[in-house]
Order: sequence, then structure tokens, then C-alpha cells
Amino acid sequence: MTRRRGLRAVFAIPLLLALASIAGLIVALTGDGVRDAASWIALAIPVFAVGWAMKTRRT
Repeated sequence: MTRRRGLRAVFAIPLLLALASIAGLIVALTGDGVRDAASWIALAIPVFAVGWAMKTRRT
């Protein structure tokens, strides 16, 4: 029997990934230099999350 999870548990990680993406896009549009590096890092978080999920799902 599976345990029911609430909305907070189901949508916590997708919400964090969406916020990281939005922050990365806003930072990329508003500056140069260090902000470019910060935007690359913020936009790479969802990519790494998908890669991690695919790797753990295969095993």
C-alpha cells in the first residue's frame, strides 16, 4: 500500500526548479559579468536535475 503525499511534498522540487529557472533568466537579462556566471549556474540546475533523475531511474 502506498502512502499518500500532500501537495507540498509533490510540488516542492518542481517549484524550486521553476524558481531557479526564472531567477536565472531574469539575472541573465539584467546584467553582464558576474551576473552572466550566476545565470549559467541557475539555468544549469534544472538540466542537472533531469540528468540525475534519468540516471537514478535507469538503475
